[in-house]
Amino acid sequence: MLGFKRFRNAAITLAGIELMHRIRKGQFNLASLQLKNTAAPAVWNVVMSTQ
Repeated sequence: MLGFKRFRNAAITLAGIELMHRIRKGQFNLASLQLKNTAAPAVWNVVMSTQ
């Protein structure tokens, strides 16, 4: 990968990667969102909408 042309694009991409790490590590209370046994794309959408 050659890199990003704009700093903003790099920051958005890194924020998404960090968010996925936090979801995977269980740092969100998914039980309160009624998402305990839900697939990753659904969890991603709910977490993104609650921030």
